[in-house]
Amino acid sequence: MVARTPSRVIHATAPLRINDIGGWTDTWFSGEGKVLNLAISPPVEVEIKVFPNKRRREKRVLVKAKDYRDSFWMDPDEPAYDVHPYLQGALNSLRIPIKHELEVSVSAHVPAGSAIGTSASVCVALIGAIAALSPQTRSTDEIVSLAHRVETEKLGLQSGVQDQICAAYGGICFIHMYNYPEAKVTNLFLPLSLRDELKQRLSLIYLGKSHRSSEIHDDVISTLETGGPQSKEIIKMRILAERARDYLKTGDLKNYGKMMIQNNECQRALHSGLIPAEADTVIAIAKKYNAAGWKVNGAGGKGGSLTILGSSRSHEREHMLQEINSLGKGIKSLRFILSPSGLTVTDQ
Repeated sequence: MVARTPSRVIHATAPLRINDIGGWTDTWFSGEGKVLNLAISPPVEVEIKVFPNKRRREKRVLVKAKDYRDSFWMDPDEPAYDVHPYLQGALNSLRIPIKHELEVSVSAHVPAGSAIGTSASVCVALIGAIAALSPQTRSTDEIVSLAHRVETEKLGLQSGVQDQICAAYGGICFIHMYNYPEAKVTNLFLPLSLRDELKQRLSLIYLGKSHRSSEIHDDVISTLETGGPQSKEIIKMRILAERARDYLKTGDLKNYGKMMIQNNECQRALHSGLIPAEADTVIAIAKKYNAAGWKVNGAGGKGGSLTILGSSRSHEREHMLQEINSLGKGIKSLRFILSPSGLTVTDQ
């Protein structure tokens, strides 16, 4: 069979996020939210090959979910949401002209369910790539909004705004959600020496299983709905995000780490199940080797991952990671770098 030559090839990437201090405040029941998070690479990658839709077929988009070794055809105008609903929702977010037949490949480079915003990054990258098919320019904020609506409107899920924002903007994001889901984004630009120190001292630990905690999250949401914007923990986490921002701007990593720990305990106060046993096992090792901070990524719950701000002494960090990686049960450190850039789209 002769391989077809695409008329265009569009590539898009979007980073993931870790260490979201102030997470849970960027939600509709919080009213106002403040979050500080860090964008990381390797990013989510999307490739779209564009062919003429000569047969005028309705199911004209072939989706290849590379991490799952899975593929399927879909009608972008009427998605079935029966498989990979995030992908189908994102591909339905902007009109794909009937004249195009697409081959869409999507890949991430982290274990599924790592709780570092992968789904949001996939949506941002896909929508950014699809937007390139149209002569109309889409702003970063428009793409953020469309990606957020995939979760909240198309799939009917609870979703804060921080993941989509970090995926689109990248860097070190301070997010002030002043009126859900509207937010102002400020990127922190740190001296190279401080970025290098963060790079050396930050670790990302996968906790051995995919993040699944819908029942726990439903309990937390029910509680926070009652308390609303004046919930004690919500107020405290907003303040922690501001303080973490200020400490990071001045290079005070000791106190930045303390904000991580306090935020982690705020999550535990919301529901003990938000900090899984595996996280506490890893935290005990981090304490043993004088880590400055630690925080469960994302909303927390079973599985997922943990960010650690390690000791300022390299030998302690090395021994810490050796012991963590020897725990077994799938618990392991993941390679990453801080990502200064957000969504990128190239069109060939």
